[in-house]
Amino acid sequence: MTPGHDRPPAEPGRDCRLCPRLADFRHANRAAHPDWHNAPVPSFGGLDARILVVGLAPGLKGANRTGRPFTGDYAGNLLYDALTGFGLARGRYGARADDGFTLAGARVTNAVRCAPPVNKPLPAEFVACRPFLAAEIAAMPNLSGILAVGRDAHDAVLAVLGLRKSAHPFAHGRLHRLPGVILADSYHCSRYNTNTGRLTEAMFHAALGGLIEAVAIPIL
Repeated sequence: MTPGHDRPPAEPGRDCRLCPRLADFRHANRAAHPDWHNAPVPSFGGLDARILVVGLAPGLKGANRTGRPFTGDYAGNLLYDALTGFGLARGRYGARADDGFTLAGARVTNAVRCAPPVNKPLPAEFVACRPFLAAEIAAMPNLSGILAVGRDAHDAVLAVLGLRKSAHPFAHGRLHRLPGVILADSYHCSRYNTNTGRLTEAMFHAALGGLIEAVAIPIL
């Protein structure tokens, strides 16, 4: 892992055109919903955090609407409840960017910063956004653990760290002890996964709790 520094990481501009398909989708959504965020979604939480949560991409009616990762859809309910339960968040999550909810020791981001059609970024879009995730990881001097929310987030983290997927296969609840950081895997905390029973609240809490225990963060 690249050593951290104190400067903020590079972020995509509001009108980033690195991914033409996502830029066109964003433009259409601005016309349809002018009061939504409809721009690359910045990360949430301090750069001094020890835990980085990496998701797939902003949900169209969630983070793309509210402007904060995992905020405004079901996935945020599960994620932020878990972070609160482990003492990594303060306040009451209100599913709005202005709800006063804060993170303490955690930071949340996405592998792809703009909402994709049908919530499926293309491989080239992961590649185009990779420098932003790389810059973020490099800017976190205390980073000890990364929670990958979904296989695509897992693969994006490995790509940033220059590691082979075959050497670190994704599996829910698995811990990967990588150079300088521990990577934990979880199925995505989407409503679809919870409705089908692929992921339960207990399973998600166990994955996060396993990472917290592995990096020796006291549970408050």
